[in-house]
Amino acid sequence: MSVVSAAEQIVDLFRKRPVLQMSEIERAVGPRSQRSLFRDLTSVGYLSSYTHTGRYYTLQSIPQFDTDGLWLFEGAGFSRDGTLKATVRRLVETSETGRTQRDLQLRLGVRVYNPLLDLVEGKQLRRDSVEDEYVYLAAARARATEQLEQRRALPTARTAPTLDVEVLLDVIHGARLPSPQAPAVAARLAARGIVASVAEVAAVIERYGLKKKPPSRSRRSRR
Repeated sequence: MSVVSAAEQIVDLFRKRPVLQMSEIERAVGPRSQRSLFRDLTSVGYLSSYTHTGRYYTLQSIPQFDTDGLWLFEGAGFSRDGTLKATVRRLVETSETGRTQRDLQLRLGVRVYNPLLDLVEGKQLRRDSVEDEYVYLAAARARATEQLEQRRALPTARTAPTLDVEVLLDVIHGARLPSPQAPAVAARLAARGIVASVAEVAAVIERYGLKKKPPSRSRRSRR
C-alpha cells in the first residue's frame, strides 16, 4: 500500500476547501512542524492572503484573478503578486491616472498607508498633491508625468467621505459574516475610536447596497 505524501495530502485538502488557515492544514496533515509544512506548500505552489496579515493560504492554481490580478474568497483577498506591497506598487504603476490612498483602500479592502510610505521612501513610487490629496505615481519620471497630467485632466469628482470608507472596509473584512447590521458595524467602529451613529452607518450601508439579498425563490412552472 503506497504512502500518501504530505504534499499530496495538502493538494487533496485544497481540492475540498480552496482557502485554509495553517491550523486547518496542520490538523489535516498530521504531526509535522510548520517549517516542514511550508516546504510542502512551496513544493506544490501556494499563495498567502494579502488581507488578514497573511493568515489564509491557497494554491497558486486555484484563484481566478480579476482584471486587477485580485481574487476574493469569503473575505480573504489574494493577489497574483503575492504581497500587499507588491500589489500596491503594480496597481499604481499600471494606472493611467495614478492612485490615491483612498482608491487603493476601497479596491483592496485593507489599509495601505504603511506600504505606500515604504514604497515612496524606497523610491519605488512617487507622489504628488492634486486637489489637497496625494496621488501615488510610478517611479519612472516620464511615466509619472503622464499619469499626473491625466489625473489633473479628470473632471472633479466627489470622493467618498471618511465614514463611507471605514464602513466599506469593515464590511469587506466581515465578508464571512451574515449581512451587515448597522448597530454591529457602528459598535466595531466605536471600538476603533471612530464615532458614528447607527443611523449614519445604516445610511452608508443603504447607499452602497451592502445588504446581502436573500436568493430569490423561483416557482417551478407546472405543466
